[in-house]
Amino acid sequence: MDTKFEGENDIESRGIMDKKTLIANLNEDLAGELSAIIQYLTYAAKATGPYRPQLSEFFLAEVADEQLHAQYLANKIVALGGEPTTTPRPVPKAKTNREMLEAVLAAELQAVADYTARAEEADAFGDKGLAVQLEDMVRDESGHSEETERILRDWPL
Repeated sequence: MDTKFEGENDIESRGIMDKKTLIANLNEDLAGELSAIIQYLTYAAKATGPYRPQLSEFFLAEVADEQLHAQYLANKIVALGGEPTTTPRPVPKAKTNREMLEAVLAAELQAVADYTARAEEADAFGDKGLAVQLEDMVRDESGHSEETERILRDWPL
């Protein structure tokens, strides 16, 4: 006997829709991480001037964190039944060290906002493990943005 409670189909369809939305949003985050990896690698190569060694090292040091975030997101997307994107967000063009640092700061602040929203979505979806991991990623990206802000603080115009 197949009995359904009133509104049960609505709950099921909302659950499926929420999962699809969560996967789509996680793919946007993955696109951001892929972009960050490319951005950091490119900017490390393009850094110039007397602070080139330090800036290049700073940019390259961030690649490992972004790669771990990207791998986590790709794995989670697959676990949820989705297909991970392979297309990064566009990497902002930057000619000077300052422009590169400003672009990095903007990307890190965007990641903080995205992961904060995604953690709330994961919590609402009922995936506490994902929510906690995303909150950890907020902490990582906040640290990156704070460090970039400190570098920019007295950077010459």
